[in-house]
Amino acid sequence: MSKPWRAIVALAFALIPLLLSPVDPGQAAASRKAAKARPKATAPETCEPRKFRIVVDVGHTPDAYGALSARNDPEFGFNFVLAKLITARLKSEGFVGTRLLVTDGKARPSLFKRVSAANDSRTDLFLSIHHDSVPDKLLETWEFDGAKSYFSDRFSGHSLFVSQQNPHFATSLLLARMIGRQLKEQGLHYASQYTLPVMGRYRRQLLDKDVGVYRYDGLIVLSRTRSAAVLLEAGSIINRDEEMELNSSERQEMIARAVAAGVGEFCERR
Repeated sequence: MSKPWRAIVALAFALIPLLLSPVDPGQAAASRKAAKARPKATAPETCEPRKFRIVVDVGHTPDAYGALSARNDPEFGFNFVLAKLITARLKSEGFVGTRLLVTDGKARPSLFKRVSAANDSRTDLFLSIHHDSVPDKLLETWEFDGAKSYFSDRFSGHSLFVSQQNPHFATSLLLARMIGRQLKEQGLHYASQYTLPVMGRYRRQLLDKDVGVYRYDGLIVLSRTRSAAVLLEAGSIINRDEEMELNSSERQEMIARAVAAGVGEFCERR
């Protein structure tokens, strides 16, 4: 892991106690039980930016860091940096109730922590930030910094996911489309491979072929939150060229601007 990413992960560890309230075992069990039930709709009919509560979720945790990039940097670090920028951008655009959510622990328990945190705070919008990879069978090997590494330059681009099991599926889809349009206007393209048989169990239904919105019902953070919810895969960090672009401040700021513009448009229409 490169030195900058070590610093990012260390910073995330330091921030977790401030961003995540302690949960005792009884509360955690109750939250998991509640999360399994179909959530009730709570989103308001109108949107006033200063009162609109947005949770920007940092995908994965320091313990379960997600994918490794082509240069062996953890996805969590990419997610953390971009989610912080998006949070700051939304606040600067008037969405002052925007909150950065960082969770800890193993993968599956952390998912229920996210759902519980969002639902308990009566969130109006849940936005989860990730970076993409490919199925293992598509990986190739190369050597980076003296170590055997993996990459796939075959695919690139961002993608947006929504769940039909979310109680605000139509609203989530509308928001995802608006973010997707803003990303497209920035000259960015979406990842089209999710429709291909080669993706296997990762193959998804394409809901919007213009801006790259997919249906993914199995994601807990999309299906179990009581608010509208969208997951953004900001780009492919297993693609060697795109990894470098995603690691640049220019691309990060471009994505943050597009997300904020999409949320702003969404709010204006409500």
